[in-house]
Amino acid sequence: MYYDIIESPICPILLAGNEDGLKHLIFLKGERKVEVPDDWVKNKEFFKETGRQLEAYFSGKLKSFDLKLAPEGTDFQKSVWKALCKIPCGETRTYKDIAVSIGKPKAYRAVGLANNRNPIAIIVPCHRVIGANGKLTGYASGLDVKAFLLKLEGNEPYAD
Repeated sequence: MYYDIIESPICPILLAGNEDGLKHLIFLKGERKVEVPDDWVKNKEFFKETGRQLEAYFSGKLKSFDLKLAPEGTDFQKSVWKALCKIPCGETRTYKDIAVSIGKPKAYRAVGLANNRNPIAIIVPCHRVIGANGKLTGYASGLDVKAFLLKLEGNEPYAD
């Protein structure tokens, strides 16, 4: 497994993956401390395109990513993550919307858990999922990060 740590306007970001694709994008912020396993190899070149696309995203020039992804999870989690990738930049959906979109309308709590376990933040846009009341709900890296990303994408209800 290769990894690199890149800078972002929010905080450093850990990228990890292999020839199968990107497996992790993790904000290195607050309570979320990550120890890089000894068998991972630092490789800036491997993540050059990922870094380029993230830089374009943070500068407002990129609305959707074109990267090979390889998140690890259950079939249910992967179905949720696939549905998240269909939420257009600048829009949000509720947990129930995602549950309905994957054909499991009563599984909105399970969708929330799968959303929380998303290993590829930003690119698999779990930040675009909000509560049924229209409010921001849990985000592993903090609601401030979620609000920042939504505002960056032009989602004005979450602007400061």
